[in-house]
Amino acid sequence: MTAIPHFDDHHLVAFAKSLEADLAALGERPLWSMSTQDAEDALVSLTRARGQLDALLMRVLRQAEAVGAGLDTGATSTVNWWSHVTRTSRAEAHRTARLARSLEDHAEVSQALVAGDVRTDQARVVVESVDDLPQTVADWVPEAATRFLLGKTGEHDAKALRVLGRRVLEVVDPVAADVEEARRLEAEEADALAAASFTMVDDGHGSCHGRFTIPSLHGAMLAKDLKARAARRVDASTHAEDGSDAGAARLGRHRMGLALVDYIETRPRQSVPTAGGLAATVVVTMELEALLGGLKAASLDTGGRISAGEARRLACRAGIIPVVLGGPSVPLDVGRRRRFHTEAQRIAMGIRDGGCTADGCDAPPGMTEAHHDEVPWSRGGRTSVTKGRLLCPPHHRRIHDPAFQHHLDKHGKVRFTRRT
Repeated sequence: MTAIPHFDDHHLVAFAKSLEADLAALGERPLWSMSTQDAEDALVSLTRARGQLDALLMRVLRQAEAVGAGLDTGATSTVNWWSHVTRTSRAEAHRTARLARSLEDHAEVSQALVAGDVRTDQARVVVESVDDLPQTVADWVPEAATRFLLGKTGEHDAKALRVLGRRVLEVVDPVAADVEEARRLEAEEADALAAASFTMVDDGHGSCHGRFTIPSLHGAMLAKDLKARAARRVDASTHAEDGSDAGAARLGRHRMGLALVDYIETRPRQSVPTAGGLAATVVVTMELEALLGGLKAASLDTGGRISAGEARRLACRAGIIPVVLGGPSVPLDVGRRRRFHTEAQRIAMGIRDGGCTADGCDAPPGMTEAHHDEVPWSRGGRTSVTKGRLLCPPHHRRIHDPAFQHHLDKHGKVRFTRRT
């Protein structure tokens, strides 16, 4: 092929057409006479030339955008016109155009591409890695990062180069990298905490289904605990029946599910938070007959029902408080020795009242306070279940507000009226 002498930009059209014709002619020539060395040399040179041709194409594309090429056809942009007439996918056309624009701000990378020293995909990685550096870095850092990455293009392909590009700041400016990593981690942690969520729905058939999003740290903590619990449960009866990968995966999920159940049931009593002066525990109400082996179902203070056998099994677990009707119980009347209701009294009141006893209020027991009904403790009232009732904080304040008077309706609910 005839060598092309130095030319001005306006000779590009003639060069492009000549190159196109020469390549078409070469494509018809047989290659059987090429030696191993010839094939190796041709592959290397053509690969370098392909990068050089990409560099030239991108320069022309930028000039075409500057003069509005293709816009007289009604195209919305030069890039879209180019994509259409050359049957280049629009995504690839715009990707090339973005790199062309970026290379104008990265002269050293552009020169390396023109010289055939880097591939197009390598040039893209270098440009994107340098552009992704934090805006707060010193002025000399982008140039140093560019030189470092260009120096690695002779050893690494674009995929490996991208890995280096993500950590290039650690190489050229370790102090700035530490500062940036701290800033990024703090931002990620704050975002993760802000995005934390948990949803759980009871399907009405004995199972709850849920989803959650938590920070990576807390996910790691939970996974560590559950995996340790799951490991303790492995025995001969829990092997996958079919021995398949899918069966093993199902078994793994099942073990983790059982581990979560164990995690919930055995959490330390002292770690259980309180709400409204009462530990956030599930209260199971069952008759003595059921506790002793009967079949009658037990009730949960959340409104659910469980079998008598399950209630008996859970009777001693940390997250469950059994209330046995008809059997021995904790004394519920402590007289004048205490002002505040005990936990046992609060549990009994929660079972009886079901929540705030103000008319129209649906606050659950955990969001209520114990009120000394009829006679306040300060006036000699007794701290007992029979002489107390549950009220949410707003209604508890209102019942002590002299601007309001109250009375009980026929359902035992407290009704308020403003004094006139």
